Amino acid sequence: MMRWTCLAWLAVVGAFETAHANEVTDSRAKQRLEKSEGRVLDSYSPTPGVPLHDAVNQQQQRKPAVSIDLKSALKPFDSPESDSMLPLTNGAQVSIADIRQRALQNNLQIKVAKMDPELARQSLREEQAKFDQVIFAYAKYAEKDLPAMSGDKVILKSDNPALDGELAKLNLDQQNKQYWDIEAGVKVPLRTGGTVTLSAPLENRQSLGKFASDQYRSALRFSFSQPLLRNAGQQANEASIRVAELDRDGVQLRTRLQTIRIVTMVDKAYWELYEAWAALDVRKNQFEYASQNLAMVKRRVQEGLTAAVEINRAGIGVADRMEALIVAETNLKLAQRQLQFLLNDLPDDQSQSPWVPTTVPSLVKFEFDRAHLIRDALDSRIELLDQELKLSADLIQIDYLQNQTLPLFTLDYQYGALSGSGGRFGDIGQDLFDGRYRDWSIGLKFEMPVSNEARKAKLDRAVAQRMQRLTTKTLQTLTVKREIHDALDKVDQDWQRIIAARQQVLVAGINYEAELKQFNEGLRTMTEVLETLTRLGEAQLKEIRAISDYQVALVDMAYATGTVLGHGQISLQ
Repeated sequence: MMRWTCLAWLAVVGAFETAHANEVTDSRAKQRLEKSEGRVLDSYSPTPGVPLHDAVNQQQQRKPAVSIDLKSALKPFDSPESDSMLPLTNGAQVSIADIRQRALQNNLQIKVAKMDPELARQSLREEQAKFDQVIFAYAKYAEKDLPAMSGDKVILKSDNPALDGELAKLNLDQQNKQYWDIEAGVKVPLRTGGTVTLSAPLENRQSLGKFASDQYRSALRFSFSQPLLRNAGQQANEASIRVAELDRDGVQLRTRLQTIRIVTMVDKAYWELYEAWAALDVRKNQFEYASQNLAMVKRRVQEGLTAAVEINRAGIGVADRMEALIVAETNLKLAQRQLQFLLNDLPDDQSQSPWVPTTVPSLVKFEFDRAHLIRDALDSRIELLDQELKLSADLIQIDYLQNQTLPLFTLDYQYGALSGSGGRFGDIGQDLFDGRYRDWSIGLKFEMPVSNEARKAKLDRAVAQRMQRLTTKTLQTLTVKREIHDALDKVDQDWQRIIAARQQVLVAGINYEAELKQFNEGLRTMTEVLETLTRLGEAQLKEIRAISDYQVALVDMAYATGTVLGHGQISLQ
């Protein structure tokens, strides 16, 4: 009962969805495959973006208690929205565009995925070839040397009164027979499920002995076989081709999705490398500042201006920053190695020069139109398009399996134009076209399993699979909406973090300079100075992490909205 309820429900919505399946394949999916992505995230903001410098000023205007002179801030953090926060370092200069290009060329996962569309195309060719015409030929030669053999008893029926009703025994005489058969023709599979066969048989019968004979005979034969229920109709017989076409488009979509995922991973790895370089520079500056403080304290102790205990305090500060510097150097190596792994460019030794990112972070805030983003994402996210193609294939499969539950009822027709037997090879075909000799037949064949449970079970499984896939699509739609909302909130959060960290860096820099002056005046200990230096370093690291996280959040947002290639200005054509 449940099966027929599901089938009835599918019949109501199936007609529309079946008609919509080709539309999906011919329009949305193919447009996604054939056109490069020109969409960028900036286009979803109804207002121009706000640079970080202006955003900080606006924040200060809302909080007038915080008064900072930007020109007095530490130089590496003056304008991160326009200048790189990285120091000038010897190494291989790499931009994010270069990294993306190398990933598309070298990544092994992309190379493997690029073979899938070719395999799908060959599978489609295989299905399309099911209606190829078949040319066939048959030849056979045989020879029999038969001994004499006692035959059956018979009663003669004859117009001759002397023979009529006589009992006789037929004995097979010793004889030698030779014969050969040749037949050639063409078999044409029809898209309706039937088969048309045209052939021309030719045979020779030769008997040697007392009553020798040598005869030739030929014919033209036409046969037609057409299922009337099961396997009948173009829709049932072309189902596998349409499924293969949908599978081909789905494979191309999944290949592009794999490319998008790799580009997303590479972008994130690039900004992790950027963050590692910037963090290393902060640790170096911290170590240099601590070393300068130690040298200053030693000089002041020699001059009798500072107690000797300050040398120990300053030395502890240098040792702490040396450890942090070592960890930062290791983190940089790990970040570079992760990026090299994604590009399949891992060196065998450590002699390769370090990679130095050159792309400046995009520190511009946009007010994105969430409703617009969600509409476009639901229309173009590859996972949703791939799911729609699978749903269309499910409908085709269900229609085919419904046809397979019908009885096998076949119409067979055969007609042959025969020639008379001739004693010469030249007599072949003399009566083929005058209709003198012919044979024909027509027949019906019926076949049906008693329970038909095997085919019904396949149909029920296909229906259940489609119901499951429909639920999965609904879940994917909700997931896409959640991912977009989460990504937008993360972008907003990281932007606020950048502004807060920017202000904290400026205040910490001024505070460190003030504490150092008070130490020189004997009002502060070196421990207090090092504490402010530590807070300055942590504030700088917070800003670096916030900037890196903001770039990663933009990448996640581009992935959630299906605009990774457009956001990266990448064309796969």
